[in-house]
Amino acid sequence: MTPFTERVIDIIRSIPRGRVMTYGQIAGFAGSPQSARQVVRILHSMSRRHNLPWQRVINAKGKIALQNKESYNEQERILKNEGIEVGLNGTIDLAKYQWHP
Repeated sequence: MTPFTERVIDIIRSIPRGRVMTYGQIAGFAGSPQSARQVVRILHSMSRRHNLPWQRVINAKGKIALQNKESYNEQERILKNEGIEVGLNGTIDLAKYQWHP
């Protein structure tokens, strides 16, 4: 596992309940601000194995980015259960819910 991947995993694990981070934000904190897509790949391939709170990661526009309806609905449901308000089209108020470690 690369050092970047390890940092990404550690950052995602540290996102508290009721808060979110963006893919790009995580990439920046992990030392590679231009690697948001790599964060997506890490999250997709390692969430189960590392028990990551994948639902707490959203896109830079403050939206749920999943295209699959079932996965989208699951992420929305989990975020709401954590106390995060999810608006139309999966929008989340970053000013209110974004975590800044």
